[in-house]
Amino acid sequence: MKALTVAKYILQSQDQEDPDITNLKLQKLLYYAQGFFIAKYGVAIFDDDIEAWQQGPVVPTVYQQYKTSGSSIIPLPQEAVSLEIDDEQIAFLHEVLGVHSQYSAWALREMTYQELPWKLAFNNGKTISTESLGDFFRERL
Repeated sequence: MKALTVAKYILQSQDQEDPDITNLKLQKLLYYAQGFFIAKYGVAIFDDDIEAWQQGPVVPTVYQQYKTSGSSIIPLPQEAVSLEIDDEQIAFLHEVLGVHSQYSAWALREMTYQELPWKLAFNNGKTISTESLGDFFRERL
């Protein structure tokens, strides 16, 4: 599955609970969704790479899609994506969002700065490996 599909689902599902999602916050929610999904199921929920940028973990394809929003709230996607995501993935995403969407974009960014997957990739290249995500988040399940 593409990260953009997961991103659109997050935006649609959070429209009522957290309608103020910016690109920065969306990036961090994708990072946590990917990390916990790998830890729980042993596979990635989306195929796109996550890179360690100055502002924390970023999925470049999703960043490019929404960069015109800048630091403003991302408008709600018009097309429905729930048919592309199965019930197990939906339930999982709601678990992760239930915990992490309560934090501001800046708080999430600060959290990721303290976490090993971002630190390793930021200091040693760019791409955050699925192995480092799995190892790190497995300890936090």
